[in-house]
Amino acid sequence: MDSQILQVGVFFLVTILIGYFTYLKCRNASRGDGKSSKDFFLAGGGLTWFYVAGSITLTNLSTEQLIGMNGSQMALLAWWELAAVVGLIILAKVFIPIYYKNGCTTTTELLEKRYNSKHIRALISILFLLGNVFIFLGTILYTGSLFMKEMFGVELPLMVIAISLASVGGLYAILGGLRAVAVSDTFSGVLLLGMAMLVVFLAFQAVDFDLSGIPAERLTMIGGPDSPIPWTTLFTGMLFIQIYYWSTNQTITQRAMAARTVGEAQKGVLTAAVIRLIIVPPIIVLPGIISYKLYGDIGDAAYGRIVGDLLPGYLSGIFAAAIAAAVLTSYNSVLNSSTTLYVCDIHEKYFKSKPDIKKLNLIISLFFISISLFMVPIYAGSESIINTIQMLYGLLSMPILSAFIVGLLFRNVDAKAAISAVVFGVLLYASFIYKFNFAHFIHMMAVTLVVTIMFALIVNRFVFGRSAEFTLLNPEPKAEPEAV
Repeated sequence: MDSQILQVGVFFLVTILIGYFTYLKCRNASRGDGKSSKDFFLAGGGLTWFYVAGSITLTNLSTEQLIGMNGSQMALLAWWELAAVVGLIILAKVFIPIYYKNGCTTTTELLEKRYNSKHIRALISILFLLGNVFIFLGTILYTGSLFMKEMFGVELPLMVIAISLASVGGLYAILGGLRAVAVSDTFSGVLLLGMAMLVVFLAFQAVDFDLSGIPAERLTMIGGPDSPIPWTTLFTGMLFIQIYYWSTNQTITQRAMAARTVGEAQKGVLTAAVIRLIIVPPIIVLPGIISYKLYGDIGDAAYGRIVGDLLPGYLSGIFAAAIAAAVLTSYNSVLNSSTTLYVCDIHEKYFKSKPDIKKLNLIISLFFISISLFMVPIYAGSESIINTIQMLYGLLSMPILSAFIVGLLFRNVDAKAAISAVVFGVLLYASFIYKFNFAHFIHMMAVTLVVTIMFALIVNRFVFGRSAEFTLLNPEPKAEPEAV
């Protein structure tokens, strides 16, 4: 009992300290009156590379990775993180200069300028919102609640824990905007990465650094046809998934677009790529593999159990605080980007051009929080949460990426052709995974992308009578605002 009291006490102390230091950093960093979209959603364009790197790292790294990937209890899932390095490099070298040249607040704003249509911007925003609200926010709450329940050994229902996490996470996004989100991400990230590496060391120590007895299929990095990641998918859909997620996804790119210069943004993104290459792969697969030797096939409960068993009370309290911070920062990052998309791409375009940003942010955030809580029990019944996320997100990712590729590589394409192709792509991928399941879903993502791009160009030529012209946007940096 004394150990549990110590664990909980340390947990609350560290959680409060992260919030306090975030407040100290942000209280005097306000830029403007906070009433403009750019000031509130892009932190006034003044994030330094350190906070860009920290926020990108923690926005993606949360319990859906730590629990979901360790829950697979095999090394193969590390490919998601290793391939992400390619996506981050493409973001830094290709997309960031383009976003800065066009002065974008949202990634979808680029589509409006390339197609000269606010409607395609709104459609892609709606698809992003569907993915954020119905897939990511719900899974973040579910996996975070599951970890806290397993680690503390409490009998509380998952929904009670999920409501607590959603309430605190929502406060960052509602009250502080992107600046508070990015700063809390960075502070939490330093703590989480350090503690996660300690867990890897202690896990190896628990088995005397001996992985014998673990089946070969759980240690291999070469996936067979029936594995979660067949090796052939690394050369098809895997690359496109990474380009989509790291280069067009508002939740990620919003941090880079909030930097003071192109160079500052690129420095932050490339730093995040180094972290993703060196530190992240071990922490998201090795504890799960070792837990297979210790406990057998226990799925998504693996990470919470091994952490709870190996860390002493005071350290487990610190780690629980780091995990809670990761959940909160991932949750508020996705929530913040979702409200950004709605306000900038839908509300300001179709309802009121100059709304009360803070009031509207509050209303929309509460609405999205409610939906994400509704999704928690649905994801609780999933067999493998990480594979479920990736498979479902294919409904949106490849159609969205097709609109960016066509818009950037071609001119004289009618926006209605691109819109019809996006709708076609969603239906095509849905038919692949629910009806004509002839290949691995990652392969089907690549097929969906290629066919959707071809569909857009064919419709553009034969329905709208316009010949697409191959082109490429030449990036140039924007002016440099003062740094935070």
